[in-house]
Amino acid sequence: MSTRYPFTAVVGMDDLRLALLLNAVSPAVGGVLVRGEKGTAKSTAVRALAELLPAVPVVAGCRFSCDPASPDLGCPDGPHGTEPGVRRPARMVELPVGASEDRLVGSLDIEKALSEGVKAFEPGLLAAAHRGILYVDEVNLLSDHLIDHLLDAAAMGSSYVEREGVSVRHAARFLLVGTMNPEEGELRPQLLDRFGLTVEVAASREPRQRVEVVRRRLAFEDDPAAFAARWSGEETALRGRITAARALLPQVTLDDTVLLQIAATCAAFEVDGMRADIVMARTATALAAWAGRTEVTSEDVRQAALLALPHRRRRSPFDAPGLDEDKLDETLEQFKGDPDEDPEPEGPGDGGPDDGGPGDGGPGDGGPGGGVPPQADGPPVENAPGPEEAGSSDEAPAPAPAPQGAGSGERAAVAAAEPFRTKVLSVPGLGEGAAGRRSRARTEHGRTTGSVRPRGALTKLHLAATVQAAAPHQKTRGRTGPGLVVRRDDLRQATREGREGNLVLFAVDASGSMAARKRMSAVKGAVLSLLLDAYQRRDKVGLITFRGRDAELALPPTSSVDAAAARLEKLPTGGRTPLSAGLLKAHDVLRIERLRDPSRRPLLVVVTDGRATGGGADPVALAARAARLHAAEGTACVVVDCETGPVRLGLARELARELGGTAVTLDELRADSIAGLVRDVQGNPKTTARRAA
Repeated sequence: MSTRYPFTAVVGMDDLRLALLLNAVSPAVGGVLVRGEKGTAKSTAVRALAELLPAVPVVAGCRFSCDPASPDLGCPDGPHGTEPGVRRPARMVELPVGASEDRLVGSLDIEKALSEGVKAFEPGLLAAAHRGILYVDEVNLLSDHLIDHLLDAAAMGSSYVEREGVSVRHAARFLLVGTMNPEEGELRPQLLDRFGLTVEVAASREPRQRVEVVRRRLAFEDDPAAFAARWSGEETALRGRITAARALLPQVTLDDTVLLQIAATCAAFEVDGMRADIVMARTATALAAWAGRTEVTSEDVRQAALLALPHRRRRSPFDAPGLDEDKLDETLEQFKGDPDEDPEPEGPGDGGPDDGGPGDGGPGDGGPGGGVPPQADGPPVENAPGPEEAGSSDEAPAPAPAPQGAGSGERAAVAAAEPFRTKVLSVPGLGEGAAGRRSRARTEHGRTTGSVRPRGALTKLHLAATVQAAAPHQKTRGRTGPGLVVRRDDLRQATREGREGNLVLFAVDASGSMAARKRMSAVKGAVLSLLLDAYQRRDKVGLITFRGRDAELALPPTSSVDAAAARLEKLPTGGRTPLSAGLLKAHDVLRIERLRDPSRRPLLVVVTDGRATGGGADPVALAARAARLHAAEGTACVVVDCETGPVRLGLARELARELGGTAVTLDELRADSIAGLVRDVQGNPKTTARRAA
């Protein structure tokens, strides 16, 4: 067994260590989501936590870790007797991003179930994590269907495996810990809310602390056992403090004043539902127990809010998690008094900060302090402004010097208009890409469309096809009873059709012809709306901008739509319109992405008025030739026509014809417009002709 890096040897990261320790004291807090840049020891700290957890009593031989004091009556390995249990270390089970459904929930032997009536069940990771830690690294990249199973298990405390009427249930209560890099995409709101606490981590900018990190890591890699032995005393002390806090936890009281502060804080920050109130109460209680107190103070409530609320305040994937600490302090101060009296801003209270909170020692003292997430110090993410800010004036900003040369000068970036719900733009045909919610695809989940012989292990049985295959052979197999005699060759795998996520590549015209303030604001609002749609449908996105003399890949294809929104928000305009350069850049990007991920089909969205005034001697002809490259490869394309005014040249629609795609106006892009719903983006002119016929 490999030696893990000691928890007490982790340098800095007080908030992360505190959040993990609070969950060790009170697993009911609900887990931790760790957000941060790559290379910040997120995984190292989480893996080190498992060594600090107390041993777990289990029923001997039970694969589902039943507690001998109260065994699960429905345990597949039960019923259990009254024999005393055994103790084993708490487990930390890691869920890989690419895990299969069977690996997560377990697998049922359908052949034995049909032919012998035996429930032969192989437990999955959810069973292994029961009464321990389930750790998901890069949790934001987890497939939707695995997230659905996690949500079900986290909500119900149990896992169900059902296959064609044969079902198995077992307990699955675990501490969910996830780490993620926000640059690679955000979590679905449903899963985000399942994490009790969240912390932001970042590498220290203090040189001496960075030196200490490197020194300890090198020492650990040179001799892990000797390094761990050096920290064994601190580890033992911290383990004892966790045990003492757990024992004290049932004695901690939450008085009405504290509960009122918790409720008022959640109401003031407009969090959805009641889970935030419950998590804050449990966290504040754990903070008091960790500090060795039996009463919860206002400072406990404050720290609990900073850990439990930031990720629950997000209204869109473009919002940065965080709290206004001044507003938090005002709310706590306002509700310090008697809960039966009307609160007054200047009213007296006795719930002030208590200096007996978590220890404030260094990295190795076994008592991490703090608990105040550093969100307020980080750079804010620019959010889309309201309609009163977007395009409120017809006047364009004063032109700045134009480094791009030809054409009108560069204009400063304008704010995006309010986003809206867009129509569904999808890729025609049937794909086989990553599961998502945009285009039709062959998937493991969805409606059944047929059956095939299984390749490898059977996962989705097509019962009717299996019975039909076995029926003609019953006499030759000597069937005498009512049961069906099934052989391996009779089994049929169900083929299913669901939805896939696509690569949505935006090519945005940022030239002078698009630079009118209201117009560019509306264009940015439309692209922002499409980005929101891409987030909800689990797409990858990329952003190309073209103006002046050339095109730029502003954002390589990524799952982080908020990164695309940030690039879009700062996009300046001005210069000529090198439409051909934008299309050629898109062609190069898609060519590379096909090599990297051939199963993920692309959707090219060109946002332009169709004008071509730069890029060569005959820019219109060059743009048409570049468009035909996409048409020849069958790339699904849509042109968002941004042309406005009483006289329209129809250049964007001509571009769409050259691309073999579809053109929609900004108004037609809205889901609630009176125009017909855009179902499929035509990826090939021949497809259009066939459908017309």
